[in-house]
Amino acid sequence: MALIWNLIGIMAFSMDIMMSEEALSAMPEAERLLYETNPAWSKLVYGIAVFGGTLGSILLLMKNSAANRVFVVSFLAIVIQMGYSLLFTKAIEVNGPTVVIMPATITLIGAFLIWYSNRCKTAGILV
Repeated sequence: MALIWNLIGIMAFSMDIMMSEEALSAMPEAERLLYETNPAWSKLVYGIAVFGGTLGSILLLMKNSAANRVFVVSFLAIVIQMGYSLLFTKAIEVNGPTVVIMPATITLIGAFLIWYSNRCKTAGILV
């Protein structure tokens, strides 16, 4: 399930960075402005989060203990990206308070994957 979740994240990331001018111009002005003012470093951190989560999931399936460390890096990227988006942009103002649900879900799943991989490591499942 973790691999599928993170592959969906890669799809969302890919759609975000490859958004066409046509799709961008179809957005409401406030949303378009949020998208256009999103700094490049935020997209880089987004990529680290989703590709790190995917790599961690693959390592978990391979029973490799490095999965835990990769999930930690992915989680830190999640916290940085979501924190910036929610605290330093007008995302909540533009999209309403329900915009917090997805970042909270992503953060909780990232934390769970760290916990789970750590438990697997402690139990000797990951080597």
